Amino acid sequence: MKLLYIFFALCFSASGFAQAGELFFLKGKVVTTVKELREVNVYNLRSESGTATDETGNYSLFVKVGDTIQFQSLQTETKKIVVTEADVKKSLLVTQLLPKIIALAEVEIQDHSNINAVSLGILDKPAKKYTPAERRLKTATDLDATASAGMMAGGSIGLDPILNAISGRTEMLKKELEVERQERLMTKVENQFKPEYFTGRLKIPSEYVKGFLYYIADDAKLEDYMKKKNKGLAKFRLSELASQYLTLLKNGKE
Repeated sequence: MKLLYIFFALCFSASGFAQAGELFFLKGKVVTTVKELREVNVYNLRSESGTATDETGNYSLFVKVGDTIQFQSLQTETKKIVVTEADVKKSLLVTQLLPKIIALAEVEIQDHSNINAVSLGILDKPAKKYTPAERRLKTATDLDATASAGMMAGGSIGLDPILNAISGRTEMLKKELEVERQERLMTKVENQFKPEYFTGRLKIPSEYVKGFLYYIADDAKLEDYMKKKNKGLAKFRLSELASQYLTLLKNGKE
């Protein structure tokens, strides 16, 4: 009898473990006191996938129980929630966000765009321009630059790049750079193709267009076609990705 009890206990534990790893198609909505709230980025920290809310605050995302979901926008405080079994059983998960209060000091803006290193004779040609994420990563990993800075200051070779690698900050900055690259690709696609193209030609439901843009944001082939301005191949790749995305949506609803 005791062995039979242990057998059923093990079966129950195995069943619970399997359910814990199950993928759910979560539908949610964010609410806040901000009257004209722009889209809120909704990011699954485990799967490193995300989407954005529509104009009414609705979103949808694939999750597992225990995933941490982060909500972030320019107008609200960043919030994180851990998905529970009760959450995935709800027809709509509602999350309250607090408005972000930013105090701005009065400033006077003057145009000095004509003054640069080239006009002053410091450089022969304009220096390479880095995006914010590229600049932070270069600063954190460029051993030569930190060494030169340390020697100019009368010190020793800078250890920041080594310490950053050990602490994991470099890896975090690389992920930040990847997110920035994905956002640039999404912006390019949105500028090149009208909303009607996604809903009409690719058959993406209007409420899932934003999610589709996040889905294609890390596709290397599409990025290469867009960079080369090959719209024909870009359309072909978008068609392939749309087919994959619609299959995921269908499986998530079943």
